[in-house]
Amino acid sequence: MTVRPAPIAETILRIEGMRIKSVCVIGGSGFLGRHVAHQLADIGLRVRVPTRHRERAKELIVLPSVDVITADVNDPATLSRLFAGIDAVVNLAGVLHQRRKGDFARTHIELPRKIVDACREQGVRRLLHVSAIGAAHDAPSEYLRSKAGGEQQIRVAHAAGIRTTIFRPSVIFGREDGFLNLFARLARILPVIVLASPQARFQPVFVEDVARAVVLGLEEARTAGQSYELGGPRVYTLQELVEYVCRTLGLERPIIPLNDRLSFLQAWMMEWLPVKLMTRDNYFSMKVDSVCAGRFPVLFGFEPTPLEAVVPLYLAENTPRARYRWFRFRARR
Repeated sequence: MTVRPAPIAETILRIEGMRIKSVCVIGGSGFLGRHVAHQLADIGLRVRVPTRHRERAKELIVLPSVDVITADVNDPATLSRLFAGIDAVVNLAGVLHQRRKGDFARTHIELPRKIVDACREQGVRRLLHVSAIGAAHDAPSEYLRSKAGGEQQIRVAHAAGIRTTIFRPSVIFGREDGFLNLFARLARILPVIVLASPQARFQPVFVEDVARAVVLGLEEARTAGQSYELGGPRVYTLQELVEYVCRTLGLERPIIPLNDRLSFLQAWMMEWLPVKLMTRDNYFSMKVDSVCAGRFPVLFGFEPTPLEAVVPLYLAENTPRARYRWFRFRARR
């Protein structure tokens, strides 16, 4: 049975004697970022969310303690101004596909370095960073290697006196996710699903659980200098996940699993599409299991939410009643 934690009590967060009252969330207008910003606002913190496209953060603009600012976080001087008067920074910035060569390095390595420099300049002593399971300097994909480069920047910051924490989630699911929703869209329009890397393994984790771990990690002194893998209660192959999506939608769709060679060929062909559904780098990333080495961190005091408890609430229907059930679930009612 899933343990539902009580809402985080309103408080001023503390770590090693430092009072945390304000947080800047880089990537706060994204899928995970919106949930993190909401939870930080719910406990009474002032939240600063920089974004290039203010309209992407419409749901945050209405929150009285959230300040959405139009800004280019890749500019060091802008970052420094954003961090002025801020007690802590959460970096959630990430890209899954490169629109142009160097995007992985710019977002996953150079931006964390700029964030660390801005923290030093403004005296910010707390920095949380979200990476990915499988990040390693010798990983088969550029995505995972760049994530490892970003983690190295964070570890250097910790050695220099900034209290840092790294989170490494598996694939994240939730109402607005780009993973299960993608397969749902394909299942609705395709009579047959031709699936690359069908045996790739994932441990999907609920977006609100990841956000909660980040918020709890902010106040917990024992997380400083640590790295935490975050996954759900069960491991699935990619084919099992696609089959589950089809069952949830009530659709019978034959799934044709591709072998390794054909999987690579499909990824190469998809790179030429206007919308990148898959790339060769994604193919190489799936060579590494996105699975936690151990259980969900006990330190955070709750168990992760099963995929089956959440996905039917938002995937099968897009009706007012379905949305009402989803909001009731989020409110724990």
